[in-house]
Amino acid sequence: SSVLCVFPPGLVESSCHSRIFWMKLNKLFLQGKFFQLEINDPYAGPVLLDEKLASRCGYVLSEDVWGNPIFRASVLGCHVANEADKLFSLTVNIRVSSFSSMRAAVTYTYPMYCSYSSWAPREIVCEENYMEVSVKTDVPAVSNDYTVAWMSALPETQNLAYQLWQLMFVSPSGRKRILVSDAAKLGYSFNNTLSRVYLRAPYHSNESDFSTVGGVNMNMVTSTSMYRQRWLLLLIDTTVSCPVDGTSFTDTTLTWTVPSIIPTLVLQESTFLSKSISMGVNGQVITNPQEKNYLLEHNTTHIGITIPIGAEGGKLKSSVSGGVYGVIYSIDLFLEHTWTDADWQTTKYTVIKPIITPFIPQIPTVINNTLPEERIFNVAFGHFLPDVSLVSITIGNVPFTVRQAQHQGYKIYETPFSNTTKGFILEVPFDDICVLKEYVNKNETKYTLLLNYTLSVGPEMTLYYHSAELECIIADIELPEAVGYCDKENLYLAIPILGLHQYWNLYIGNKLLNRHTVLTNGYFAATNSTHLILQIPLFAIGVTYEEVSFQKIKARFDVALRKVRTLETLEIFSTRCNFNSSAFVVCHPDGTIMISAQMKTIPAIDMSKTKLRDSSCKPKEYNEEHAFFKFHVTTCGTSVRFEGDHIIYENEISYEKETLPGRSLPTITRDTDYRLTVLCYYRAKETLMLGAFVSDSSTHTSPAFGSGAVVPRSNIAVYRRIRQVLNVVSRVSKDVSFMEFYEPNKAILRRSLDPVFLEVELKDESPEAELYLDNCWVTASLDFNSTSRWNITVDG
Repeated sequence: SSVLCVFPPGLVESSCHSRIFWMKLNKLFLQGKFFQLEINDPYAGPVLLDEKLASRCGYVLSEDVWGNPIFRASVLGCHVANEADKLFSLTVNIRVSSFSSMRAAVTYTYPMYCSYSSWAPREIVCEENYMEVSVKTDVPAVSNDYTVAWMSALPETQNLAYQLWQLMFVSPSGRKRILVSDAAKLGYSFNNTLSRVYLRAPYHSNESDFSTVGGVNMNMVTSTSMYRQRWLLLLIDTTVSCPVDGTSFTDTTLTWTVPSIIPTLVLQESTFLSKSISMGVNGQVITNPQEKNYLLEHNTTHIGITIPIGAEGGKLKSSVSGGVYGVIYSIDLFLEHTWTDADWQTTKYTVIKPIITPFIPQIPTVINNTLPEERIFNVAFGHFLPDVSLVSITIGNVPFTVRQAQHQGYKIYETPFSNTTKGFILEVPFDDICVLKEYVNKNETKYTLLLNYTLSVGPEMTLYYHSAELECIIADIELPEAVGYCDKENLYLAIPILGLHQYWNLYIGNKLLNRHTVLTNGYFAATNSTHLILQIPLFAIGVTYEEVSFQKIKARFDVALRKVRTLETLEIFSTRCNFNSSAFVVCHPDGTIMISAQMKTIPAIDMSKTKLRDSSCKPKEYNEEHAFFKFHVTTCGTSVRFEGDHIIYENEISYEKETLPGRSLPTITRDTDYRLTVLCYYRAKETLMLGAFVSDSSTHTSPAFGSGAVVPRSNIAVYRRIRQVLNVVSRVSKDVSFMEFYEPNKAILRRSLDPVFLEVELKDESPEAELYLDNCWVTASLDFNSTSRWNITVDG
């Protein structure tokens, strides 16, 4: 059942173009509802429109490129009221229901009117679902040259039924003659009006045939309509031929090609003359195609229409194919070609062609509009058509709907782009919990934003996913600045605690600065609310002596700021000062020993007469109480011995007994000679001892160092120093060729007169380093302290 209602405004638009009824329904009115069309037959009442009825009766039901339902009907359609082949009317019922069963439908009756009087002798319409040809019958359409088609039809006329129209089809399978009533059962429609006869045929019928004209496939029905009366024999050529393809595409354009001359429709090509060619979009003739960037071209063989993809009049629709986003462009074109020839005088040929492009992939772009100084990721994602919406977004690994993301404090919104496209803007602060942070380089942080968009695409609402990764590196970490100072006996380094990052560690040399390092090296560490304060005694391990002179030392202490993972040094915090020291010994890694000795005696000693074991080694500088010596461990009578894991270089400062001047006897002398023992310590495991024993340098796991001490006879005041030594490697060759070598750490037996071939290599890149060999010997045992030894090198 249905209810007849007054027609609502805005539901329907209608017009008449090229003898075609056009009716468009408003999709917004029909949204969420179901509808049917009924054709009102003037005599039989409403007839439900279906596919078979549409193709046979000259109707088309489809959608335009915007999704609005479109109904088209030929003025020669089955249920059209015809007044003298000039005025035409057709009434359509539009049934609308909220249910698919169409119950409780509301029916709107809509009449349409069309006037058309400029009929050509032959008119052909190629619609989406049918081909139609109509010809005038008031003038005999008999060819003068009696073509093959006519000659083959004449014998058939002898068997024509009296006063009945019949159709004869010629196809590859042969001739077929049938009554009009039987043709209707095969999907054909044949009828006549006051002055015309028309045939309507579906595409791809059994009686049709295919041919190729200029590369375009044509579907044609070759037929003759025949009528016999008492004094009349009427034969009418009702052949029709329509293109079924002819479309081609590039990335930016579509082209529709139709043959200029169709041989089955133009039998005498020499008499063919093209009169007019026009094109239209959505049923509207385009008078100036160039204004809309359309291109209409024609020559003797082809007519071509080229449309830019996305051009006005068509529609781009978003789509997803194989997980890829893209667009499909559709446009409803028609072409009208009028020509003359000797057979038909004038033919009007109209083709209506909805064109849809194949899927065109469109890779969306993620545009990073981030301004680092604002510390906010600003990400634009586009370009999309209006039929795309953002469903959800995963930030980091946390999924949000758009509303949830906005509620969480993220800024996310649509923004218009060029050419009616749009994009989605997202703003995420650098410090957001979903942003990955990584310390890189010296004082830079890399912020990484991982995104995964979920979009609803097209009217089908297909889900599309797109992931993106954005990075921004900014120098937003301040390296700390340390302050150094000194007192009379210590160096100090104050390092701000707040400036220390979890990515950094402090190192003294190659040792991590921690409680253990502080305690074992004799440092003192304290912290206040702002700084770590490190106190380093002048003669503590790790102090570098840049200049040493008489009673003066220029000392430096370094703390390195290093990366936790790579140990790359970022900064060196240094404090350096000049110290006045009355007594010290400095043992350099190159073997240089510097001593400032203080000798308080009564009466005073003449410090210029002090000396080392080698009496030629005198002080470099002196005053009444102090003497300054500088010498190498290989000179001035310095001896070497081994104690445990140390090598000890030893010398002594002495002042020999002298007689004091006096006026009377007995003579006054000093009680004893003055002697001050000087010791420098180096670790034996870290220093290479040459001879029968060879150390393998590859086994070193800690830096080499040495230490020095001043040991007076009275056994007071010991000063120790730790210093790095040079990296030296030695090997003992089996012969003079130096090609084969003994294995390290093994005893080598030699007779007393046999030569020993020794190779010593200094692995130090410093241009100031030089290699000297001294104190090389052989012994009968592996004990370095063995008293039986034979020198190999002397004054190396």
